[in-house]
Amino acid sequence: MLLEHLRAKLSAIEAQSLTRFLRQAESPTAPRQQVRGADGVTRELLMFCSNDYLGLAAEPQITAALIEGAMIYGGGSGASPLISGHSRAHEQVAETLSAWMAPHIPEAKALGFCTGYMANLAVVTALGDEQTEIFSEAWNHASLIDGSRLARAQVTRYAHADVAQLRGLLAASQAKVKLIVTDAVFSMDGDLAPLPELLALADDFDAWLIVDDAHGFGVLGERGRGSLEHFKLRSERLILVGTLGKAAGLAGAFVVAHATITDYLLQAARNYIFSTASPPAIEHALLTSLALIESDLGAERRANLRRLQAQLRVGIAAMLARHPALGWRLAPSDTPVQPLIIGGNAEVMALAARLEREGLRVPGIRPPTVPAGEARLRITLCATHVEADVDRLLLALAAAAADMDVSTP
Repeated sequence: MLLEHLRAKLSAIEAQSLTRFLRQAESPTAPRQQVRGADGVTRELLMFCSNDYLGLAAEPQITAALIEGAMIYGGGSGASPLISGHSRAHEQVAETLSAWMAPHIPEAKALGFCTGYMANLAVVTALGDEQTEIFSEAWNHASLIDGSRLARAQVTRYAHADVAQLRGLLAASQAKVKLIVTDAVFSMDGDLAPLPELLALADDFDAWLIVDDAHGFGVLGERGRGSLEHFKLRSERLILVGTLGKAAGLAGAFVVAHATITDYLLQAARNYIFSTASPPAIEHALLTSLALIESDLGAERRANLRRLQAQLRVGIAAMLARHPALGWRLAPSDTPVQPLIIGGNAEVMALAARLEREGLRVPGIRPPTVPAGEARLRITLCATHVEADVDRLLLALAAAAADMDVSTP
């Protein structure tokens, strides 16, 4: 009976064209990757789905640093950070990140986590107690939503980027502690939160502002330090969460905030206290990754990303102008996340499957990750793509659009 119950649920998922399945990478993360599909066949695909925005995941200098770290520290960390798992490499990464954010957060101090999901759960649940009201952006990442659900606080949701609505909600709140919680770059849409306006509200209503910069760190800002650098913000109210498995090319995450906040997280964040620390070899390699992010190489790659983004947007805009009857639209985005909104679940998955047959991996994203009726291709660009790669994608999309546009003579 129990298995039949789950089989019925799986059938319902399949009926809505929401079934997910795993692919198996057979080569390093790169624009061209050997991938084994659900049919068991391995193909080389041109990948437009990775969050390795700066192309550092397979960077030889980082690979060498990872090997060096393993020779120094071995494999795993062996215990949670508070027992024996916090190595010199962990401390050096935290010190580097603290220094990076010092211009933006007074008395900045970093605390490391194994994943961004864990970091978001930790900070929201540790700070969200019975005296707190959490004001959560409608398009927040699942980890922030889950953290808010697990917190003991009252949770109030505000509409996407609706500063006026948020002001009214804050004004009406009677909570002793207020937390404004938002993504910096929205992972499925690529647009930026209005962080300066949100920080002004935090000042006006004596609130903390928790910013998840998973998709901005390494990409935004003159030196790649992320959304706070991009907007030139500075405040002790800022609590920054960042990940190290996207633009940084490795794994892990961090929280940087005023030292009083991170000192409190060290005592109260269950995800930190009761989890084995990340492997120190990875932390050792992260020191090289962080150096590359703010080096000339990092600056060159961010500049190339901007060029590729412009090329893609101009090409897709021209295609959409030729086929308005399709109803497709390109979401506004100035980041490497470029969503082409298709609409229906079956339609977007058919389009993604067609592209994959042509050697292009562009994932279809469906509810509940995005709202119903807004299924999309989530196109992501990496600095190691070249113009010819983007041209190939544009040609494939144009051919698909022409075939699917029944209004075309």
